[in-house]
Amino acid sequence: MRLPRSLFLRSAMVLCALLVLYQLWLFAHVCWWIKFNPASSSFMENRLQVMQDKNPNAELKQKWVPYGNISNHLKRALIAAEDAKFVDHEGFDWEGIARAYQKNLKKGRVVAGGSTISQQLAKNLFLSTKRTPWRKAEEVIITLMLEAVMDKRRIFEIYLNVIEWGNGVFGAEAASRHYFGVRASQLTAEQAAHLAAMVPNPRYYDRHREARGMLAKVQIILERMPDAEIP
Repeated sequence: MRLPRSLFLRSAMVLCALLVLYQLWLFAHVCWWIKFNPASSSFMENRLQVMQDKNPNAELKQKWVPYGNISNHLKRALIAAEDAKFVDHEGFDWEGIARAYQKNLKKGRVVAGGSTISQQLAKNLFLSTKRTPWRKAEEVIITLMLEAVMDKRRIFEIYLNVIEWGNGVFGAEAASRHYFGVRASQLTAEQAAHLAAMVPNPRYYDRHREARGMLAKVQIILERMPDAEIP
């Protein structure tokens, strides 16, 4: 049975209105976080739920620290490892995306990503862990929002405080204490490079801290760090 044309149009208008309201809700959060720190993120809440399914008493390790209280070594290490053009691009590194696409095409599976720090933050703050075309489209929209209303320093400050660094470990301060027993402001260059090398697969490296190839990754990041420009 076909829907009457008027009912179809009304349904489409309602759907469009809901989509617009959702985007406005996202944008309101982004604007709020220009001055106020996010208490959590969608990814953190997802991980906590997974952990508490196994252990109801599980808690996340995370402590917000201001940008100035985080070692410049860690800032340079993350830029060098994750997004060398962070201070220059407007949310997307098209050359990096093209390189990742060619590498994945050659391997026949996803082995590399071209996501910038801004894109990673957009995913962590709002989106589920499911990979769908809708999620990717929403990631693009949120990335544009972040870049439109926040400066690079603020984007990076939030990223440094919400990024995952192990099973239940989030943010630079918790990671520094978890792995090295020091504050985020006290990280050495080598410790910072080690943390940056963990970012692509933090829960694995939390369990396998002497994983094969880690030392080589750390050395590459250390060599790139002097050229890394931070906001």
